[in-house]
Amino acid sequence: MSDVRHFLELHDVSVDELKHLIQRAHETKQNPHQSQPLKNKVVALAFQKPSMRTRVAFEVAVNQLGGAALYLGKDDIQLGKREPVRDVARVMSRYVDAIVVRMYGHDEVKEMAANSRVPVINGLSDGAHPCQALADILTLQEHFKKLEGLKVTYVGDGNNVLHSLARACVRLGIHLTVSTPQAYKPDGAVWKEVCDLAKTNNTQMVWEEDPQKAVKGTQAIYTDVWISMGQEEEAAQKRDAFAAYQVNAQLLALADSDCRVLHCLPAHRGEEITDEVMESPQSSVYDQAENRLHAQRALLEFLLGGRKS
Repeated sequence: MSDVRHFLELHDVSVDELKHLIQRAHETKQNPHQSQPLKNKVVALAFQKPSMRTRVAFEVAVNQLGGAALYLGKDDIQLGKREPVRDVARVMSRYVDAIVVRMYGHDEVKEMAANSRVPVINGLSDGAHPCQALADILTLQEHFKKLEGLKVTYVGDGNNVLHSLARACVRLGIHLTVSTPQAYKPDGAVWKEVCDLAKTNNTQMVWEEDPQKAVKGTQAIYTDVWISMGQEEEAAQKRDAFAAYQVNAQLLALADSDCRVLHCLPAHRGEEITDEVMESPQSSVYDQAENRLHAQRALLEFLLGGRKS
């Protein structure tokens, strides 16, 4: 199993491979039906957490590449409840050619990969969202053409989306400023990792509590929901903590005049972002959502294109 390539986080691919994935996603966006490297292959989607974008983008990508997608929801296999994750991985990987998982615990995702004889793709965990980061980078490259030296500011909760975004930015020379309340900073180990890496490649990783200072002159503002799935009991507390972190017209006005706005969706309009900004000409939110399909198609081709049936 050690020779199987998985995609659980951005560091599972080299910088050159990451650039190849972004370039390949751009190419296949222009012509999505140019090849079918997944012909006669089956990709299982094993989801503890529901999803619209991840599920639809992966199912469409698999179909476009000539394969078949098999969706398994939380009631179909009950990962970690009805039977251990390692048993699910050992059995399922004898049936299918790849497994896309969307799980709560990142350690469970790693356990799935450790026991699978086929590639495991992290479609989201509480610790990371690398497929989203691929789409984010593709969106930035489409608009700005050059990534190195780009200034991006993330405003909101220091969550899984931010972790993967930071790992992508630091590898590609994108300067990232993170603005969160003190109590909701990114995971300490992840932040240390990206800050240490930034020192070796002349990239800036900055945390700034004040969102107005953080966005000054930035070329892209990224936000996400304040209350993720499973955090509903914290809703009132988090709304109070993040009240000053809404991406609205006043905050956007402090950024670069050509600043793009990103959001991984779903959006809670009126909380982390306003209708006015979501619908503004500066919003790249829906291009970003579409790019999930193209990035995931490139990823599947990368992991499975050379595999024999």
